[in-house]
Amino acid sequence: MGEVKHLVVAKFKEGVAVEETLQGMAQLVSTMDMVKSFEWGTEMLGEEMLRQGFTHVFIMTFNNGEDLASYLTHPSHTNFIGTFQSALENALVFDFPSVVIKPPA
Repeated sequence: MGEVKHLVVAKFKEGVAVEETLQGMAQLVSTMDMVKSFEWGTEMLGEEMLRQGFTHVFIMTFNNGEDLASYLTHPSHTNFIGTFQSALENALVFDFPSVVIKPPA
């Protein structure tokens, strides 16, 4: 198995300081060598019916499943996840092996 992705689609609670949560996440992944890359963004075009209130997506890339497992059980992650979850109204999480159809140019 090659690269593995950790995808989180988030719907934050009303009144949550999202920027603080994003800063905490950036600090977390910057100290974790097993995280190959980290990207995030906000929804920009979807109709409410389609996005169902979800506003943010977070994608982490790992070299393999072992690196993902190491990240998920790392004390820094387990400490942060409580803060992250308390800011969320709802979330979808998918961990999957990456199948590249068209690689980046």
